[in-house]
Amino acid sequence: MAAEKMALAKALTSSLRTALEGDPKVLVMGEDVGKLGGVFRVTDGLQKDFGEERVIDTPLAESGIIGTAIGLALRGYRPVAEIQFDGFVFPAYDQIVTQLAKMHARALGTVKLPVVIRIPYGGGIGAVEHHSESPESLFAHVAGLKIVTPSDASDAFWMLRQAIECDDPVIFLEPKARYWEKGEVDTSGIPGPLHAARVVREGRDLTLAAYGPSVKTCLAAAAAADEEDGTSLEVLDLRSVSPIDFDAIQRSVEKTRRLVVVHEAPVFFGSGAEVAARITERCFYHLEAPVLRVGGFHAPYPPARLEEEYLPGLDRVLDSVDRALAY
Repeated sequence: MAAEKMALAKALTSSLRTALEGDPKVLVMGEDVGKLGGVFRVTDGLQKDFGEERVIDTPLAESGIIGTAIGLALRGYRPVAEIQFDGFVFPAYDQIVTQLAKMHARALGTVKLPVVIRIPYGGGIGAVEHHSESPESLFAHVAGLKIVTPSDASDAFWMLRQAIECDDPVIFLEPKARYWEKGEVDTSGIPGPLHAARVVREGRDLTLAAYGPSVKTCLAAAAAADEEDGTSLEVLDLRSVSPIDFDAIQRSVEKTRRLVVVHEAPVFFGSGAEVAARITERCFYHLEAPVLRVGGFHAPYPPARLEEEYLPGLDRVLDSVDRALAY
């Protein structure tokens, strides 16, 4: 089958449809995922085609959604639970970190919990409070959870398929500001490893490491740096926040000798801190500048009029690039 151009959101829909068709134990559940098709229409048409017993409209109760998903997984199902917006996940945090993440270890490996939790995350859509959070570091600190996030339509299709097939719980973060951006998706291709980072732009002077919505920002920064003064920036899409592909980052940094990590979540105690610490340990004698981080501020996510100042945009990324190159 030839590659098809589709929006990231539609790639997710296609991935869910393929999973529902291929395995009768796959279920989709969440607030408004059925008749409405989800607030972002990612589950549009699925209930009509697969029925209310497999695409389930749940009450507005995130803890109940995840608790039910855990029970279904214990009975052999593969539930895909949608949390409607990132900031709504916190009522379910207890279920996720004290039950879902620990059940496998608690049962000495005899119990598997193949639960996927889909969470639209990040800013850039002019939303109100609790609709633009980036909670990945809160989950990455918890052993037993895998956390991944696509940056384009092809990864959206394949990574969700792989997450659903995984026997471990996966937090699947969807960059909502990128839902409508289109890309080529080869649904008959062979995906790479779920947690492997990939170079999306080759470069020689500095590595920009990012994931999810920040990958496009870094690609724009790399293009601008090349056009303005010929600076060659390598862009590395991490794709996975837990585990992190440190080997791929190390290979890139050994080549470019400089690293800037970019994410929308606050820099303070963010995932970029872990990357900076590990790469400083691994690449101390290769680095020609300290690892720098670009991200949100240590403050509540602001109202829509201020989110452009809060989010790490092109200028802030290029400013950090200039600082790193100045050493």
